[in-house]
Amino acid sequence: MKISVELTLMPLNADYEPPIQEFIKDLRASEFTILENPLSTQVYGDFDKVMPFLTDALRASFQNLDGVIANMKIVKSDRSDYVPNF
Repeated sequence: MKISVELTLMPLNADYEPPIQEFIKDLRASEFTILENPLSTQVYGDFDKVMPFLTDALRASFQNLDGVIANMKIVKSDRSDYVPNF
């Protein structure tokens, strides 16, 4: 089953950019389709592969930070080719 995941990682400290950049670099190095915008990163792929990957990526980020929020939205379908028609 294909899924689309929107992620936002929010470290709760003054030096928040480096952990976000490392998290995005880890996502980019994956086998999945990754799209980015200024507010979030989207991951597209098969549910059974994406979810364990995201668990490991989030665990690694959480272990390196004292305070962090991760916001995740999951849609059942591959929306990577979405183009607004308005």
